[in-house]
Amino acid sequence: METTQAFFTSERGAVDRQAFDADVRRFAGGLRAAGLQEGDAVALLMRNDTPLAQAMVGADMAGVYSVPLNWHGKPDEIHYILQDSQARLIVGHIDLLEALPPEMLQSLRVIAVPTPEGIALRYARSQSSAEVQNARWELWQDWLEAQPFSETSSSRPRGAIIYTSGTTGKPKGVQREPYSDVDAQRRNLQTLHHAFGTKAGMHAAIVGPLYHGGPGAYWRAAYAATAQSGTVLMRSKFDAEELLGLIEQHRITHLFMVPTMFVRMLRLPAEVRARYDVSSVTHIVHTAAPCPAAIKGAMTEWLGDVVYEFYGTTETGPVTVATPADARAKPGTVGKRQAAVEMVIVDHDGKPVPAGDVGEIYCRNATYPDFTYRNRHADRLALERNGLIATGDIGYLDDEDYLFICDRVKDMVISGGVNIYPAEVEAALLSIAGIRDCAVFGIPHEEFGETLAAHIELEPGHDLEATAVTRALEQVLPRYKVPSLICFDSALPRQDNGKIYKRRLSEPYWEGQGRRI
Repeated sequence: METTQAFFTSERGAVDRQAFDADVRRFAGGLRAAGLQEGDAVALLMRNDTPLAQAMVGADMAGVYSVPLNWHGKPDEIHYILQDSQARLIVGHIDLLEALPPEMLQSLRVIAVPTPEGIALRYARSQSSAEVQNARWELWQDWLEAQPFSETSSSRPRGAIIYTSGTTGKPKGVQREPYSDVDAQRRNLQTLHHAFGTKAGMHAAIVGPLYHGGPGAYWRAAYAATAQSGTVLMRSKFDAEELLGLIEQHRITHLFMVPTMFVRMLRLPAEVRARYDVSSVTHIVHTAAPCPAAIKGAMTEWLGDVVYEFYGTTETGPVTVATPADARAKPGTVGKRQAAVEMVIVDHDGKPVPAGDVGEIYCRNATYPDFTYRNRHADRLALERNGLIATGDIGYLDDEDYLFICDRVKDMVISGGVNIYPAEVEAALLSIAGIRDCAVFGIPHEEFGETLAAHIELEPGHDLEATAVTRALEQVLPRYKVPSLICFDSALPRQDNGKIYKRRLSEPYWEGQGRRI
């Protein structure tokens, strides 16, 4: 049985800190023995699992970039990232590697990780045997045990190259400069500990995929924080009731989550939630997508003042933190600007606007090394204005430096010359009983250029007419903000971090228009 005495627990089982770190050092030594130099890249094609966690920190130790791959990606998407990152070695679950065309891996050294039974069952895959079918591939444990034990860590660790989702084109690899020295890395870790709440003695749970920037950074922070005491539990897939059981069993104190997970937990029947003792939880941090105030309030009513939020992008890292007290005092805020962060809100001419005025958000976290987009530096330069980086969001700062997000720049709709923020309309829709989720976006309109469309996913067992939705919105919104088209979908297309693929919904409306706005 898994116990909280072990340092790291996954579906593969439990391992203590000494054994975990020994494999980390062997992995770092193995990368060096394989000829990878500092600044080279190793690709990781695994679901959340012990070898993935070890490989990420082992690559840091070797000064090598880790490239965690979205294993949901299609083969051509994975192929693009392998080529773009110039990875020289790949470590992957056997069933995921076997799903790729053999020629895709011909130029790479392949380390194959048997898919543990717990993960295979979750994804309805047959459990991979300990024997790999491809004679070129090396088995993870055999390869690892043959590697030299790395006694030293790189003085300039690099972290991961995180590829953005690519919902608007080819994904871009966010590649940071190495830290200038160990002190610079320590300052960055302090920023992460403040944003994440990670600390010594914590019992952390990570249920989001490490190929996303947030969970990956949280894992690195948790690993550093628990060097002397504490534990980490990782799962390859989120299940609401299972997580409650794990919290009770392992006395979990800290979690990294996204709002979609909150919604799924809150949907559990009250008698199911009451079945588990979750009183050990002291800190849940969330990010990745807007969290409706009602959802955050329901989580707080259930678990107490344990829900924190941070805002940032893969490019900027965390730039604000909102405590439970902040959420009460300033509903809707994503938090206060952190001390090491410079932030400005600008108008369409690039001029700073006064507190309270809406504009585009630019910022920089001084504890983060600079970055580029791998092989696309022109795109990186286009983000910068006066040394600050565009987040791609529209919002405002109040007179106490608390940030409020209105919407994504690319999601803003201009209808008849008037700016409309779909996020405001989505919040109004979510207040209507029976609506589970929604997506609002612009579609072509002959007279106004654009008008609003809303795609709605209903709660099971609920039925709504478009006219009823329109009437409800007209009670709380100006008429020009009420969508002219309302559609009902059985399920909205989502990424696994909870974000809706709006582009998949909007593209059919723009076909043949010769424009996207």
